[in-house]
Amino acid sequence: MSESIAISPARTAVMATSLAALAALLLAFGASAGEARPSLRDVQEIEDPLFAVAVASEVADQCDRLAPRTLKGLNQLYQIRARANALGYSDAEIKSYIKSDQEKSRMRAKGERLLRQAGVKLDQPETFCAYGLAEIKKNSAIGVLLRAK
Repeated sequence: MSESIAISPARTAVMATSLAALAALLLAFGASAGEARPSLRDVQEIEDPLFAVAVASEVADQCDRLAPRTLKGLNQLYQIRARANALGYSDAEIKSYIKSDQEKSRMRAKGERLLRQAGVKLDQPETFCAYGLAEIKKNSAIGVLLRAK
């Protein structure tokens, strides 16, 4: 013998309203969780290679004995963008990050600290050359983006 449970129309309406409210809450939470991504500066797999490209570019600009590996650098930038996209960042967010004067200043200060710690004198181009050649020899993330002329 099977029993059926009768649910009043009023009870059905309350349950439907509760389910709709729960669905809306879950959607809102999901959207805000997606928006709560960290700044790209805090994503090491984006920040570190971007920083290496920036430092290599500066070293090549300051040292007339070194040149950037332009195609390698461009390829690195495309890979960074693709990875940021895969992490959910839009091209507009990436562009905004890269073009930000605040981020450029922060990156410059970070680069100057690194170079000074490595013995580079910012007013002596030859020290940039010594640093760049050492990075090439180490095959570091910065060194692979440089070549001796």
